[in-house]
Amino acid sequence: MKLPRGFYARPVLVVARECIGKLLVHRTPEGEAAGRIVETEAYRGPLDLAAHSARGLTKRTAVMFGPPGYAYVYLIYGLSWAMNLIVASEGEPHAVLIRALEPVRGLELIARRRGGKRPASRELTNGPGKLTQALGISGDDYGRDLCGARLFLEDPDRPAAKIGRSARINVDYAGAWAAKQWRFYERGNRYVSVRPRD
Repeated sequence: MKLPRGFYARPVLVVARECIGKLLVHRTPEGEAAGRIVETEAYRGPLDLAAHSARGLTKRTAVMFGPPGYAYVYLIYGLSWAMNLIVASEGEPHAVLIRALEPVRGLELIARRRGGKRPASRELTNGPGKLTQALGISGDDYGRDLCGARLFLEDPDRPAAKIGRSARINVDYAGAWAAKQWRFYERGNRYVSVRPRD
């Protein structure tokens, strides 16, 4: 079942944790692909110096200041796309970064988009740029309504395993904010991008 807007209209740390185990689905002319979310990070701007919204309202961050339940998609180092879910409430620029997926539907399509890697390879979707490429998510999906028919979250067939948490990855520039335990992941899942010591 597709998740309603009310799922996103809650505190960012709640949504980031509860996304673990949900399905991220993308429907394109090539077909449908989906993966179980196994890793997320919470960003609570504008006070959170690791959040893009810490720089205020800009053309790039405009969707973050809008209502919950929309996609914030941006380029990482100008090379690959990353996808965030806008959460909380309008005017509160909070977001959940999807860091890793376990592929569950459209495996051949996912493998083809990732350069012909084996459908069972953990390298398909174990990072924010890899998973967007695998699912065909791009800058065209910036501002996409997550309650629409193309890009959305679904309840899974099985619940998440035990959930762990840690500091976020690659945000050392954010000072004390870098130490926040705002990364959530499914313990023992091989698709997690940076394997913690569980």
